[in-house]
Amino acid sequence: MLDYWSAHKYPIIFTLSALLFYFSFAYDLERSDTVKLFGLYAVLFYFFYKTLQMEKGNFKFLLLTGILFRLVFIVAAPNLSQDFYRFIWDGRMILEGINPYEFTPQQLFNSEMIPMENYKALLDGMGSLSAGNYSNYPPVHQLFFALAALLGGKSILGTTIVLRVFMIAADLGILYFGRKVLNLLKLPTHQIFWYFLNPFIIIELCGNLHFEGVMLFFLVAALYFLLRKKWVLAAFLLSISISVKLIPLIFLPLLVYWFFKKDQKTSLLKLIAFYAIVIIGFVISFLPFMSDNLISNFGKSIGLWFQKFEFNAGIYYIIREVGFLIKGYNIIQSTGIVLAISVVLIVLYLSFFKKNSTPQTLIISMLITCSFYLFLSTTVHPWYIATPLVLCVFTPYRFPVVWSLVIMISYHAYARENFNENLWLIALEYLVVYFCFIREVILKKPFLIRTVSIRPRRKR
Repeated sequence: MLDYWSAHKYPIIFTLSALLFYFSFAYDLERSDTVKLFGLYAVLFYFFYKTLQMEKGNFKFLLLTGILFRLVFIVAAPNLSQDFYRFIWDGRMILEGINPYEFTPQQLFNSEMIPMENYKALLDGMGSLSAGNYSNYPPVHQLFFALAALLGGKSILGTTIVLRVFMIAADLGILYFGRKVLNLLKLPTHQIFWYFLNPFIIIELCGNLHFEGVMLFFLVAALYFLLRKKWVLAAFLLSISISVKLIPLIFLPLLVYWFFKKDQKTSLLKLIAFYAIVIIGFVISFLPFMSDNLISNFGKSIGLWFQKFEFNAGIYYIIREVGFLIKGYNIIQSTGIVLAISVVLIVLYLSFFKKNSTPQTLIISMLITCSFYLFLSTTVHPWYIATPLVLCVFTPYRFPVVWSLVIMISYHAYARENFNENLWLIALEYLVVYFCFIREVILKKPFLIRTVSIRPRRKR
């Protein structure tokens, strides 16, 4: 026991200290207290980085540490996001037999279609913005909401706990399949802990209940089976991933050269079949929610992200300021569409001018595609960074790890009652991210230390 302590003293101290910091983060933090938020997060990130350096070869220690950190949040109400109220609302509406794509919460409240005294706390909790818009969560996402509402009963806390169990299970699944992918790529398996042990993932996904982790579980599983040449199962899992969150749709064109390797006729048939399974699976997932207004209402909600919403944007904010100088008003409606088209062009370039026929080139193209999508977005909530973060684990690049540190700057917008972004702080965030991106991707110079020797253990 003494020998173990002497060999692992600092990681154990870091872990015990981090547990206290996570507890404070989960139960004694207001989103508006940004000084405390930044302070807690910075220390947690330091503990994470040092622990991974010193114990990267100790799988059991890192696994148990990651689970313990997540369990700290098990009965905590999310304190950085109110989206979970909408999750619970949509789930309960499904159990009531109401299509969540058919009505906004405010419409239901005004129509008195349901006993609103049972749901007013959810309506107030989600805020007026969410209450006034149709649900934008895809069907499999909705099924998780319904299952959580069923198992959690009428208790908001009970449903929250069920949702959190889903998050923990998804992260464990990512750990499982992520290690398998790293083995196939002949990369160190400890690299998956850049994701699993990262305080950003623990706080944003497990703590604040964002479903990026569930989407990424199906995506990483699909990637594993694709590398194993089990493309039918991979296509099925990818369709589920898209039905949780739409973001994996942008990866579909990148697979063209993956299938075109030898026999072009056979490759074309496989590619068509793969796309057919993904698209048909995605469409089928909507069947339980079919209605005359489904496409219209769902489309309106998705369109808000490109033409109405603004948060923590990078390149768009620069273009917006130029637009104010030239036009005198906010040009988001036209700029949002132009930026979306730019993303499509980048995806097509990476799909047809960079042959993604090897696992390394395919995953790197997925990472670059996702990164440019976020660089050019009008809205970049912190939890969006989970996708490039998990993809970077399978590549030589670590700029998303740095982004997962500085992204918390964006919460400064909630420091006052009236939402107000500090553009200087946003500029600082993106300067750091762009610097790391250019250094690693363009100049090919590593930013983070990737390999650190494990401290020798004392002999008994």
